[in-house]
Amino acid sequence: MKFSCEKAELSAAVTTASRAAAAKSAVPSLEGLLLEAGGDLSVTGYDLKTGIRSTIKADITEEGSVVINARLFGDIIRKLPDDVVYMSVDDKYMISISCAASKFYIMGMSADEYPDLPVVDYQNSVYMKEKDIKAMIAETTFAVSDNEARPIHTGALFEVENEILTVVAVDGFRLALRRERVAKTEVGKISFVVPGSALNEVERIANDSDELVKITLGSKHVMFTLGSTMLISRRLEGEFLNYRNSIPQSGKYSIEAAKRDLISTVERVSLIISDKFKSPVRCCFTDGVLKVSTATTLGKAVDECPVKGDGEGLEIGFNNRYILEALRAAPAENVRLQLSTGVSPCVIVPTDENRNFIYMILPVRLRANEN
Repeated sequence: MKFSCEKAELSAAVTTASRAAAAKSAVPSLEGLLLEAGGDLSVTGYDLKTGIRSTIKADITEEGSVVINARLFGDIIRKLPDDVVYMSVDDKYMISISCAASKFYIMGMSADEYPDLPVVDYQNSVYMKEKDIKAMIAETTFAVSDNEARPIHTGALFEVENEILTVVAVDGFRLALRRERVAKTEVGKISFVVPGSALNEVERIANDSDELVKITLGSKHVMFTLGSTMLISRRLEGEFLNYRNSIPQSGKYSIEAAKRDLISTVERVSLIISDKFKSPVRCCFTDGVLKVSTATTLGKAVDECPVKGDGEGLEIGFNNRYILEALRAAPAENVRLQLSTGVSPCVIVPTDENRNFIYMILPVRLRANEN
């Protein structure tokens, strides 16, 4: 195996594929990257759950394949000068890497020891703009559960219907929903669940561009194709929450506010909250003003935020992190909070009729003497 390529392109491919390599495994090859030189050069990482393959142009003088430790190889390539990288592998898997005056000789492993990526038996496919899928993932995965007792909720639900893609994440305390029109679809209606860990990698790989991402659905796996990079993940199986029945359709009170003002207010009172000193933020909705307060053993904090609407003195408590993550993710300058009682969910939606996002947060019960 012998090839040469630009350092920048190789470094990008190695960095991307390394995200799927196992950090530690009883199978040494899973801690490595599979390099395959054929028509082009492909770099693959695979931890038996998620696989990433990135392909780049290279001048290949001798075809072949080898497995090389992902961490070591990544460190070497990143530190090389910005020049052409020359690599060769002999029949004993000794790898020679040279770039300008830098030379490395390291041992690799046989590609025969590397597991094959799953084959996605094509069923359906959907196309989205990269910037749209990137935003939809970023604006929902904060609500993906990390509780392995309900594995299905450690992923996000993808639903395609009437040329609209809906992504939903829930963790038992909150719900995040985003909708966007697909660029192209070959199906009428489908739904599947993708692990949150795989979606985080898709978000990192995707660019803020109008280039199309192809989402290919198989019976057990799903594949995201982004330019020259392909990510394959297993699908999660099980019964996902019936989110349509979980979201209140309306609230007794409708309060509008500038998202930035709400975030700043909650951030300020949260300064005396920490993992060690926990306390809910108490929100009191009056005519034109939201009064926010909290108290821990460190002290007490009180602040106000201007709003439109009258909550008639409704008091409701929230986990400060939950409400901040929802507000920061909301793709709107102004938001509407729909509330009914101090123990019913708070629904956050845009102030216009677009309704391309819906966030729901369950309240924290307040004690009478709190704050």
